Amino acid sequence: MSSTLIAVGEDAAADCDGRLCSPAKEKAANRGVYGSRSSLLHHRFRLLAGGARTRLLFSLCAVSFLVMFSSRIGPFMGWNRDYPSSVSSPSRGGYTVLINTWKQNSVLKQSVAHYASCSGTDAIHVVWSESDPPSDNLKAFLKKIVSVKSQTASKPNFKFDLNEEDNLNNRFKPIKDLKTDAIFSVDDDVIVPCDTLDFAFAVWQSAPQTMVGFVPRMHWLAQEKSSMAYYKYGGWWSVWWTGSYSMVLTKAAFFHRTYLDLYTHEMPSSIHDYITRERNCEDIAMSLLVANITDAPPIWVKGKMHDIGSSGISSLKGHSNTRNKCLNDLISLYGMMPLVSTNAKAVDARHGWFW
Repeated sequence: MSSTLIAVGEDAAADCDGRLCSPAKEKAANRGVYGSRSSLLHHRFRLLAGGARTRLLFSLCAVSFLVMFSSRIGPFMGWNRDYPSSVSSPSRGGYTVLINTWKQNSVLKQSVAHYASCSGTDAIHVVWSESDPPSDNLKAFLKKIVSVKSQTASKPNFKFDLNEEDNLNNRFKPIKDLKTDAIFSVDDDVIVPCDTLDFAFAVWQSAPQTMVGFVPRMHWLAQEKSSMAYYKYGGWWSVWWTGSYSMVLTKAAFFHRTYLDLYTHEMPSSIHDYITRERNCEDIAMSLLVANITDAPPIWVKGKMHDIGSSGISSLKGHSNTRNKCLNDLISLYGMMPLVSTNAKAVDARHGWFW
C-alpha cells in the first residue's frame, strides 16, 4: 500500500489547495525528462523565470486559477448553484463540537468532559433524539463538568439540541447563534485527543470548503452493464490495502457549518426520506453533498482516536451489504457520482519520526 503524506507543522497546510499535485510531473522529473535539457537552455530559462514580466504573468495565472476554481459549481438536482462564499472564508474562533448521542448517558458524560478540556472548543452541542428529554440532573451535571474541565478563561457554551423524533437527519440540523464556522461532528463514544483534534482543525482551516476527518472510507466501480454502474463501499481494510479513500465519516470529522444548512434545506427530500426509513448512511449522504459542492476529495488526518462505548451498527451482521446498498441508492437519488478519490493524508510532522 502506498500513500502520499502531507507533513504539517504548527502552520497547517493542505495539499495543493485541497487537490493532488500532478504525479505525472513527479515521475517525469525522477526519470530525468526535464534534466535532459541543454545547459544553455536551462540558463536562459532561469534568467527568464527571474524576470519581472514572467513573475507578473505567473501571478495573473495564479489569480485566474483561483477565481476559476472557486466558481466551479454545476447544476445538481435543482440545488442552489451558487457556491456558498462563506464556506471559503476564514474560520471564526475555534470549533463547535457537535455530539450525536443515543441512550448512553455515562458515555456522554465522558465525551463532554473530554472535549470541554480541549483549548479549541468554543461550544458543545449535544444532538438529543430520545423520546424523553434529558433530566435536570443530567443537564446540571454536564454544565458543571464543562465549567470544571475547561482550560480556558472563556468557558465553552454547552447546550442540548432537542428533537421530537429519533431520526439520523437530526445530527445535521442547522444551529442558531453559532460563533464558529468549524463544526466537529463526533459520535458520543468516540474520543479524539485534544492535540490531535487541534491539529485536524488547523488542517481544516487550510481547506475549509472540504471535510477533514479521522475515519476514511472508499468506493470503487464494481461493474457497469447497460449503462448502469454498481459501486462497492470499502471499509478500513480496503483503505489500508489500496491506500486510497473518497470519504471521511462524520463520526469524527470537521466541516463548515454552511453544510448543515445545505443538508437540511437544499438536499432533495427523497434523500432525507431514505435515511429516515433506513436509519443509516447519513454520513454517506453528507460526503456526497460536500463532494458535489467542492468537486474535490476530503482530507484524512492520521491521528489517534479510541472508542469508549459498546460496538455500534458497524459491528452488526450484514453491515457491509447495507452500506453497499445505501451508497448505490443514494447515488441513484443524487443522479450522479460526485465522490473523488485520493491517496493523500495529513500527518503532524512534530510527532512523526518516520518520513
